[in-house]
Amino acid sequence: MGIAFWIFSLLALPVLHSAKILTVCLIGGSHYLLLDEISHNLHQHGHEVRMLLQLGNPVITGFSYAGRAHSYQTSTWSLGEKYIEEYNSWFLEQQTQFLLGRDNFKNFLHFMGHLSYQCDRLLGDKGVITFLQSERYDIAILDGFNPCSFILARKLGVRYIAFYPGTLNGPLSIALPSPVSYIPVFGSQLSDHMNLWGRAKNLFYSFLAPVGQELVWSTFREVAERHLESPPGGLEELHGGAELWAFNTDFSLEFPQPLMPYTVLVGGLLNKPAKPPEQDLESWISNFEEAGFLVVTLGSMVSSVSVDPLLVELVAGFSRIPQGVLWRYDPKRWPSHLDRPPNVRLVDWLPLNDLLGHKKARLFITHGGQNSLLQAVYHAVPVLGIPLFGDQFDNVVRAETKGLGLTINPTQITRELLSSTIRTLIQDIRFKSSASSLSRIHKSHPVPPALRLIQWVEHVLHSGGGTHLRPASLSQPWYQRHLLDLVLLFFLGLLGPVVLCWTLCRNKNRRAKHKKTQ
Repeated sequence: MGIAFWIFSLLALPVLHSAKILTVCLIGGSHYLLLDEISHNLHQHGHEVRMLLQLGNPVITGFSYAGRAHSYQTSTWSLGEKYIEEYNSWFLEQQTQFLLGRDNFKNFLHFMGHLSYQCDRLLGDKGVITFLQSERYDIAILDGFNPCSFILARKLGVRYIAFYPGTLNGPLSIALPSPVSYIPVFGSQLSDHMNLWGRAKNLFYSFLAPVGQELVWSTFREVAERHLESPPGGLEELHGGAELWAFNTDFSLEFPQPLMPYTVLVGGLLNKPAKPPEQDLESWISNFEEAGFLVVTLGSMVSSVSVDPLLVELVAGFSRIPQGVLWRYDPKRWPSHLDRPPNVRLVDWLPLNDLLGHKKARLFITHGGQNSLLQAVYHAVPVLGIPLFGDQFDNVVRAETKGLGLTINPTQITRELLSSTIRTLIQDIRFKSSASSLSRIHKSHPVPPALRLIQWVEHVLHSGGGTHLRPASLSQPWYQRHLLDLVLLFFLGLLGPVVLCWTLCRNKNRRAKHKKTQ
């Protein structure tokens, strides 16, 4: 498939001279995996690519940060060992809070505060900034989740494309048409089919969304004012300046909704045909014969379950099923007092794509990260979602609505519920059937996601930018976009005659009373 992909690329795309492209990765984990893939694909297509990679964010346990950086250039930047140690300690503590069901907006703002501090340090590094400015890039591809990426692009004076690693309706708005009657607002945990109370909840969340965005921007405002000659008015202005927005999603998982010309869906960049696992893993899988095996991972940054009662219930639940359980878990952190069932194998890193593509993979137990769900769709494997934080709660609602699987909140897990839910997902053929249907939808797109993104990047480069893709609404004040000035005018137009009539009648009555008293 790899050879066919690049042959098709050469035939499908117009000849374009090599462009100088900067990719910006200031967050680790799955964000890095995606930007590494993008950088590699652009390099393979003949472009000169350099990634600005910030080291020290929570790294992917058991996986080298080198990625495929040999195929493109890399400039690394770090805040120093002391800060990295403190930051990763904080993040490990957050893992525990997530597993206890304590994810809230305050924690998200705290996280954004860390990103803001890191941003201030990066923009203040004259050596890095001067070098990047001297390179004169044709375009930058940013992590659209991190506001610092946009501030950096403004600082460098380079046009930029925003790549968002999640779904269309994330925590930070990009002014997509989003009727609240059928498009769930981020954090609402609603599907696109809402009853009266669901629409009321969605409307309430739609009022909270701009408040949340302003609070996020407040953590970056001082940084932008300190490092930019002309600071933006807010995140909306920075987002509106993107030549293009590319999203790590597609309509196999996404609820249908209106798109704008400046949006493109490229979900599934990490999906590949499965390769046979190593002989050691293959031998272990064969021990379970037709019962097959489960893949368990709670994300690229969650290396272990640090809540002891939850871990006890998970282990007890897994011991009740006949399938093998291949669990991504740092073996060094396994509690010494807890026996591991014979059907459970721990690995500090697992080739997720290859395992989900194995013919004996029966179920995927996941935190509900966007990459994980897209890989489950690609390989037609049902999922059991255990969401922990952020967009994962909304993601698993989408997966459940589409028939891909079921969800259990981590605070509600018991051995009985876990084992019975696993049996339901494996034995009820409807889940496998839905997974296969979603897989066909995902794979049948006429252009693979990697090539789709390259085509759009090169379109922007060919056409001198994405101005022709951006509607006038992006430059309108919010009150004009929502016609509130017109509503006010109509209100005054209707109210004016009423007030005038009331005033005239009142004066007439006063004169009549005055004549009677005379």
